[in-house]
Amino acid sequence: MSRIVYVNGQYFPEEEASISIFDRGFLMADAVYEVTSVLDGKLLEFEGHLKRLKRSLSELNMPEPSVFNDLLEIHRKLVNDNQVEQGGVYLQVTRGVADRDFVYPKDVEPTLVIFTQSKDILGSPLVNSGMKVISIDDLRWGRRDIKTVQLLYPSMGKMMAKAADCDDAWMVEDGYVTEGTSNNAYIVVGNKIITRELSNDILHGITRASVLRYAKEAQMIVEERSFSVDEVKSADEAFITSASTFVMPVVEFDGVLIGTGKPGNVSKRLREIYIEESRNKAI
Repeated sequence: MSRIVYVNGQYFPEEEASISIFDRGFLMADAVYEVTSVLDGKLLEFEGHLKRLKRSLSELNMPEPSVFNDLLEIHRKLVNDNQVEQGGVYLQVTRGVADRDFVYPKDVEPTLVIFTQSKDILGSPLVNSGMKVISIDDLRWGRRDIKTVQLLYPSMGKMMAKAADCDDAWMVEDGYVTEGTSNNAYIVVGNKIITRELSNDILHGITRASVLRYAKEAQMIVEERSFSVDEVKSADEAFITSASTFVMPVVEFDGVLIGTGKPGNVSKRLREIYIEESRNKAI
């Protein structure tokens, strides 16, 4: 059955949806996005995603869509109409349509596209096996805190990982891990969880914020600082967080086993807590 999607104020079967070839999201990657996970037919952490979307738009001097205050209703309708039990809702805002020019217009209506994807986000086999990760140079632009659609290099990173028979890549700058291709990165040393501090260098993950809060509430020690490639290889555990993977263990880095080479207790416990809390707060 065809999905129903939302484009600029209207709902369409996916085959009938379109945007202009002059849309700046297509021509210039002049766009931002958010992905909100769906579990049990409900939205997880929607307020956090909406807040980050507002920030991304502001940082790029991009106006909010006129239906900004209706986004929850639109998300819920798409989830219901497409009968999504598990998966996500993808939202993209572009600066709008104008003839191709590096100087962007200030008097056009933003383009808003929203669609759903059904996917088993609880039953990944990586939960039990753990992820194998490689390191790659971080060659992205400097404002990684803005969630733009400039995803070519992260996509290439995932393909590099796949070619190496691994699951993902962690990006490295000056010898220190910044983040994964689509996730925040963590190591565990003793009883301490270490993850890079917030800055323009990494995305301010919505899942990251919640997981760190839950970790502190569970009396775990959290240290926000940069960590090196060598620290990853000598860590007791490692894991990632993202909206679609929740908390996922990492068991190998550049061919070196991390800890026992199996998912560790910290990542297992944090995943349990996150899923339970998120289900309780889903809307």
